[in-house]
Amino acid sequence: MSNLDPNGIKKRKRGDRVFKFKTFGEQGHPVEFNGSFRQNLEALLQFGNLEIGLCGGGVSCWSFQLEVHRHPPNYIFLFVIEEPIELSLNRHCKHCVYIGWGDHMICNKKYHFLVPSKETIGACDGNWCSGQDNSAMSNKFNLVELKGHVMHGVFHSNGFGHLLCINGVEMGSDLGGCQIMEFWNRLCAGLQARKVSLTDKSQKRSIDLRLLYGIAFSEPWFGRWGYKVGRGSFGVTQQMYQKSISAVQNIPLCLLAHHLGSSNHEIPTMFSRYQTLSGHSLVSLGDLFRFILELKSRLPKESTIDSYNPGILVETTCRWSPKRIEMATRVIVEALKRAEFRWVSRQEVRDAARAYIGDTGLLDFVLKSLGNHVVGNYLVRRCLNPVTKVLEYCLEDISNLFPNQEGNFMTSDSTLKAGYKITRIQLMNDMFHLYKHILKEQKSNIGIFASISLASRIILDSKHLVKEYVPELPSKFENSSCQGEKSKLYCTIVGPCIREVPKRVIAPYECVILRNNATFEELTKEVEKTFKELYWGLKNLVVESVVNLNPKGSDFAFRVVKVGSKLVFEGNTGQNGTVDENIYEGGQSNFIVDCVCGAKEDDGERMINCDICEVWQHSRCVKIPNNEEIPSIFLCSRCEQDILVLPTLP
Repeated sequence: MSNLDPNGIKKRKRGDRVFKFKTFGEQGHPVEFNGSFRQNLEALLQFGNLEIGLCGGGVSCWSFQLEVHRHPPNYIFLFVIEEPIELSLNRHCKHCVYIGWGDHMICNKKYHFLVPSKETIGACDGNWCSGQDNSAMSNKFNLVELKGHVMHGVFHSNGFGHLLCINGVEMGSDLGGCQIMEFWNRLCAGLQARKVSLTDKSQKRSIDLRLLYGIAFSEPWFGRWGYKVGRGSFGVTQQMYQKSISAVQNIPLCLLAHHLGSSNHEIPTMFSRYQTLSGHSLVSLGDLFRFILELKSRLPKESTIDSYNPGILVETTCRWSPKRIEMATRVIVEALKRAEFRWVSRQEVRDAARAYIGDTGLLDFVLKSLGNHVVGNYLVRRCLNPVTKVLEYCLEDISNLFPNQEGNFMTSDSTLKAGYKITRIQLMNDMFHLYKHILKEQKSNIGIFASISLASRIILDSKHLVKEYVPELPSKFENSSCQGEKSKLYCTIVGPCIREVPKRVIAPYECVILRNNATFEELTKEVEKTFKELYWGLKNLVVESVVNLNPKGSDFAFRVVKVGSKLVFEGNTGQNGTVDENIYEGGQSNFIVDCVCGAKEDDGERMINCDICEVWQHSRCVKIPNNEEIPSIFLCSRCEQDILVLPTLP
């Protein structure tokens, strides 16, 4: 049985390491990430706790305990599950196909990086403890296949990966979406992942963030971490996406107010409200949404404000006057400021304040009452240290979060009326109203509104994002020499002809490190070993020659080629001169996609095939709504037309 406790760390083994969540994945935390993806991953797993019996035979699992907060104590678990291709339910990766990597070879292993939620980890823990089926397949997929994790990403062993889901505070997590993405981004950068894709389905109150942020900032919400549109669905191209963004961004607000003002009186009022708050001219729809989102980031949540008291409430029976309590409070805050925002014990604070306040009873009263209170531009935090069991205090500067203590944002113009104060709730309601009536549910399909509807749909159909963390080959300025007496070469394999298609490179370049006096025979063996370990379809690879070179096995490699050179090897894959297409992520191309939208490949959207020609098209493109079932018999328009022109039988 696993030593995992979904409620905390009570059952963890003594001596298990705890890592800082905020720095995990950075250089030196916990390892120096200075190798290839595989080398960095192996080094990281050396620091993990091997979970014996967690995933059954054949499937290895490591866990890392991460400290999110010290006060109050908050820990999460990161699981890394190694999935051998032999135990995979589906060898082919649909996420590779959707982003356009269907021509990548299937790797021998996948690595799932999971931060389970309390619900998913509890569900798995219940099955382990109940003595249910303990096979490798059932246990591995018991955790991996569950929905609702805080974070789930997967890497192929060649360094390409996919972020499958993140679920922040709105889904019950203790971590916000930005915190999870920062964590994932650190992992990818630290491990030296090559490229990572994700499908952007992020929403907030039914607002599609890729549409809202695209119009406001010309990039999706994930764009702040470097993710860009990699491939569109329904035949959408990069050029179509950029033109749609520009078209909606540049729509003048005065034109929208003119067309919508007669039917929706709230929209011109909202335009006026945010125009006044901005202090500068808001001309276009892009200007408006950008200002609203920037303003939202500076406004506090009302629930947060309500949980803090604006000051210490003094009862009428209190023996100290409000003036003396205020003075003692200021002295304590100044003492905490001198502590440079670190946690200090109650006794330390009391001793520092006694130099100015001789009444120890007054100090004890204020310290007792001063817990999670806002004093001026500071929040006084109080927490019981779980180790020493001593009360500790800390000061937090909230001047940037709380522009004033009423929880309202005010512009610098003090002459504005109270009606132009705005709360976060009101702003969210306004944003939802504008999104709904301008972008999402525009009933008119003529003039300017027809272009808004079309452009919005194109932006929403651009949801397959990708980020390149490490280029396939280093720049010409990068040093390819290693420390000591070793140097690097970048090698790949060329495959045989497939269906009369010429030979082509079938795998990304891999960095091979050799001694400076290594021979070509040693280089060949190292290349064979590297690609056999990486790819399922190359397990019988025998390297036979180097393209455009004819060296002898005893020749010294670095006397023939320069350090850092690219080499292409040709060899026998054990398939009698051919390559089985099933060794590629896309599998065999035994179906044809030819949709009226222009799509020629599977993009992850729902499709239907014609019962005569068997060509696949999007159900949406043939006027079948997603909320309707696929009909049992379907004929495409071409086949329907062919039937209509057939001569009538006698």
